[in-house]
Amino acid sequence: MSTPLLTIIIPTHNRPKLVLDAVRSALEQTFQDLEILVVDDASTEPIRLPNHPKVRLIRLSSGRGGAGARNAGTEAARGRWITYLDDDDRLLPHMAQVSLEALEKATLPSPVGVISGIEVVNAEGEVIGKRFPPPYRPRGAHFFLEDLEPEKSYNTKQTLVVEREIIRQIGGWDEAFRSRVHSDLFLRLNSVCSLVGIETITYQLYAHENTRVSRNRALRQESFNCLVDKHKDLFEAHPKMFAHFLYQHAQISFEIGQKQAALSCLYRAMKLAPVDTLGRIISIYLFSGITQTILKRYRDRTTNLFNKYQP
Repeated sequence: MSTPLLTIIIPTHNRPKLVLDAVRSALEQTFQDLEILVVDDASTEPIRLPNHPKVRLIRLSSGRGGAGARNAGTEAARGRWITYLDDDDRLLPHMAQVSLEALEKATLPSPVGVISGIEVVNAEGEVIGKRFPPPYRPRGAHFFLEDLEPEKSYNTKQTLVVEREIIRQIGGWDEAFRSRVHSDLFLRLNSVCSLVGIETITYQLYAHENTRVSRNRALRQESFNCLVDKHKDLFEAHPKMFAHFLYQHAQISFEIGQKQAALSCLYRAMKLAPVDTLGRIISIYLFSGITQTILKRYRDRTTNLFNKYQP
């Protein structure tokens, strides 16, 4: 197929089994006018893909990282529209169809991209979380630095479907980043492209124990600091959401053992938005206290019942 309407780009590195599941999910799309472009970012062993007319493989001779592999795929894509699928995740069969239909119906200023819902799946295949994007962000907005609607999430960026030329016009993915690549892209993209969010889950994000760049301690801090420095003016123009961003980073930093970095981010968040930040801290402690109380009551009740009916 020389000119498909959509290209699904799958960057991969040393995940020969996982990437096959990703490719299968792309092949199972109900929308058929597409190609699947796998970009092998210099894996140790060349990957083997199904022999299928819709599947193409590009192998990079030297590693360029996730952003570089996405750029290589963007340049080689034949479709007018493109989307990116991580090699350890999967698309639901209707992803392409509902995304392109939403783009046809969009009334926001052009150009327009679309994002949709994500479900998080554990190793047993159980859905452990769902995320839905904000309904819209018009061209000229700043995506996750804008106030967020209730029960919506900015962490659905993996579902983006957008014109290939728009990604090229904004300079593609910044290869200086190894983590936070989506955050950087969306800050640049939303300034020139409207974004429509649809309340349909189209993407499965798998929570697994394999290596993830997002959990690499050194890369996380390096990329976080790079992101804040690069978009310093935008962050400072949105102090409330900047504080929230810092707070979220502090939470994850604490979880993975980077306590000094966590405290530093929390201090910055308190300076920017003391009331909001303090409210988040208090709510977590309250929730933890409530949870502990409920568990204690449940444990006590279970123990009493056991003692009562024990012969």
